[in-house]
Formats: sequence, C-alpha cells, structure tokens
Amino acid sequence: MDDKPQLNLFHETIEECSCDPLTGFFRTGCCDTGDQDLGNHTVCALMTEDFLQFSISRGNDLSTPVPQYNFPGLKEGDRWCLCANRWLEAYEADSAPAIIAKATNLKAQEIISLEILKEFAIDIV
Repeated sequence: MDDKPQLNLFHETIEECSCDPLTGFFRTGCCDTGDQDLGNHTVCALMTEDFLQFSISRGNDLSTPVPQYNFPGLKEGDRWCLCANRWLEAYEADSAPAIIAKATNLKAQEIISLEILKEFAIDIV
C-alpha cells in the first residue's frame, strides 16, 4: 500500500467501508489499493441478495464462511470492498449493488465511469 493517503470519489481521504466484517484488500476496513491489488478492490458496496447470487453464478461465493481465512461470509446489508471489474460486470447484468461513495476509492474510476458510480451512490445528496 502506498504511504500517500488514499482518496475517495470526492478527492477526500477515503472513509472506512467496514470493520465488521473486516474488508479491503489489505484488511484495513477501507478500500485501499496498491500495486499488489491486481483485482482493484476499490468499490465499497452494500451487499444485496441479488448481487451475492450473481457473484456465486460467476464462481465467487461471498456468502459461505471460510473460517481458515477468517471470512465470515457476507449477507445482505454488509459493506464490502468489491473488485471494480466485478461491480461493473454486475452493473451490466442489472445486479449491481449500491455503493458508498465516501468509502469508494478514486481508483475505481479507472474501470467505472464517475457518472455510473454517482448513480449508484447512496451517500450523495
């Protein structure tokens, strides 16, 4: 992870996505990213049953606990740092979950347009 502060979609210091369950590529609770994060885990998303089923259909079961990795399994209402490509794939399949813009990394815009991100943000008034 870079030493520079990571920024959100508003070019402000990124806010926490979730510490319960603990999320983020670096398991900091934030959607921080860096060179090691090949998946671009930058979108802080609010899980829905529709998205969780979509993810299972794409071979990534986020619902089932995996104790050996301290992964509790996600449920509707949990916040989780998603890969920007997977979120975009869900968007294209009409299964994209809402996002928390203040906790979504600015780097998500490398994959998803700001216009689409704003459309799904639940913390923009």
